[in-house]
Amino acid sequence: MTKKISLPEIRSRIDALDEQIQELIRQRAECALDVAKSKRAEAELNGSEATDFYRPEREAEVLRMVQDRNNGPLDDETVAHLFRELMSACLALQEPMKIAYLGPEGTFTQAAALKHFGKSINTVSHGAIDEVFRDVEAGNAHYGVVPVENSTEGVISHTLDMFMQSSLQISGEVELRIHHNLLSSESDLSAITKIYSHQQSLAQCREWLDANLPHAERVAVSSNADAAKRAANEKGCAAIASDTAASIYDLNIVTANIEDEPDNTTRFLIIGRNEVDVSGNDKTTLLVSIVNKHAALHELLTPFANNNVSLTRIESRPSRQGMWDYVFFIDIDGHRNDAAVKKALHDLEKDAAMLKVLGSYPKAVL
Repeated sequence: MTKKISLPEIRSRIDALDEQIQELIRQRAECALDVAKSKRAEAELNGSEATDFYRPEREAEVLRMVQDRNNGPLDDETVAHLFRELMSACLALQEPMKIAYLGPEGTFTQAAALKHFGKSINTVSHGAIDEVFRDVEAGNAHYGVVPVENSTEGVISHTLDMFMQSSLQISGEVELRIHHNLLSSESDLSAITKIYSHQQSLAQCREWLDANLPHAERVAVSSNADAAKRAANEKGCAAIASDTAASIYDLNIVTANIEDEPDNTTRFLIIGRNEVDVSGNDKTTLLVSIVNKHAALHELLTPFANNNVSLTRIESRPSRQGMWDYVFFIDIDGHRNDAAVKKALHDLEKDAAMLKVLGSYPKAVL
């Protein structure tokens, strides 16, 4: 017969485990400081002032290992979140990172930045996507976070267009489940006559709005956080935004989760100045233009098929170089240094009018 363990005994065991965990965390932090010393010494030996403490491929590798060895009862996402925060705190001991994002405070982009880098960072809000790019290009921020596509409404064109003129590299990606809430200082739907939100969010909640607030005016603004800020100062107004925005701007959540698609997800890109090494589970994004001729698109895709490289997305955008002239944004599986990808890019370069590798980076981790 199994002996029943008493509550005091369980609590005593928890206390002992907590002590062990705390000591192991201390040891891990000491290792992080040793890494910083080693990197600084190496930089000094090479006559370099800059030291890159954050390695996206290493973080992705660690988080994948964490998930692979997870045996429950906590799920993979929860365990990954715990380790991400531990790595974030340890990295801050080496060098606190400054992350630019599309603001203001309370946007989903800020949430994506915190999900990817953890909370031990300094986030810097910007009012437009191009300002995030410029801040990172100028070296005022280590990395930037910008939205690139939504599972319901497709790509964010401004982000793609910025890559046509920017020298920045894509360093990573984040996928964030998006839950939209109707926020207001009012507590009743019948009192709401105007709704502020980003145009993407208005589109993602169109069916709910048509059914529940068909007569309310819909006003597109620069971000959902901006919408919340406006709604907080106007009687009879509401905003579509996150629960974080509700807390920041002291608004009621009149109705939660009003998105039309329950799996509504937005993908964000991490932009930086340096190339990322192979992590073992990578994606590469390309910017390609082709000569406008018969079967040109077929020729563009052939090198990938011939080298067994999988395309996960292709998107066309006006090149702004001439009428009906387009460039293509292409996501492929693999890293630019993988043999198959390298061969495909070599073959593609022969026929493309222009080929720009925007970055090879680890695929999104939970």
